Amino acid sequence: MDPTHRIWIKAILLVAGLFLAGGVLHAEGNCPAGYSPIGATDGQTGPQGCAPTPGYNQAPTAHWVIVDAGHTPAHPGATGASGRVEHLYNLDLSAAVAHDLQADGDRVTRTGADNREIALADRPNAEPSADLFVSIHHDSLQQAWIDAGRRREFKGYSIFVSMLNPHYQQSLACAKAIGEKLLAAGETPSLYHATPIKGENRPLIDRRLGIHRFDDLIVLKTAPMPAVLVEAGVIANPDEEPRLQNPATIAKIANAISEGVVACQP
Repeated sequence: MDPTHRIWIKAILLVAGLFLAGGVLHAEGNCPAGYSPIGATDGQTGPQGCAPTPGYNQAPTAHWVIVDAGHTPAHPGATGASGRVEHLYNLDLSAAVAHDLQADGDRVTRTGADNREIALADRPNAEPSADLFVSIHHDSLQQAWIDAGRRREFKGYSIFVSMLNPHYQQSLACAKAIGEKLLAAGETPSLYHATPIKGENRPLIDRRLGIHRFDDLIVLKTAPMPAVLVEAGVIANPDEEPRLQNPATIAKIANAISEGVVACQP
């Protein structure tokens, strides 16, 4: 074989080996995709004097969210107009929220969903390293309003945060993100928790989004991470309760909550 041919064959084999080892070469600097010439970036030395390009093809960071189903079978919370207890509504909606977050790639821990008793402070502290705690509830009404035949006057969602939470500003940011998504989904805030009477009187932070301060809520103030509590609707209202039990409504509200959670993560 002619020596010139041998040189060309070796050159072709060398180039092919570089492609196999490092991927498609950049025209500038002769570094594989995802690498830059040394001096252009910091980092561990890569193939043939190249270093990894920071952030190249980096997968999004998954967040860790605790999704809490409020109450337990032994302490089931409010009672709906039909007699169905709140904890069952909380289980349905929290399961849908958890499913949506996992589908988005987030890591999810569920609390209050295994039929065991769990102390309020233990819910957010089940995983202290989580990024966010979201507690799912459904609302009742003051007994005086029920006795006065006013059940049908009250409907809609409410969102609570605590200024005693060590991450209050991030809690509020997540509450606002969830509120925006619930509004966009066609839900409306209830606002009655701001009524200046005993048992209510929770100051409104954002009337449009239905966000209240409730500083002494244990699951919010003891959480070592940002924390939000969502009352999805008023099950004491006989008109609203069937809607909140409808799978389509559960899916819609769950999607809004999970989208808000994703949107608020730093």
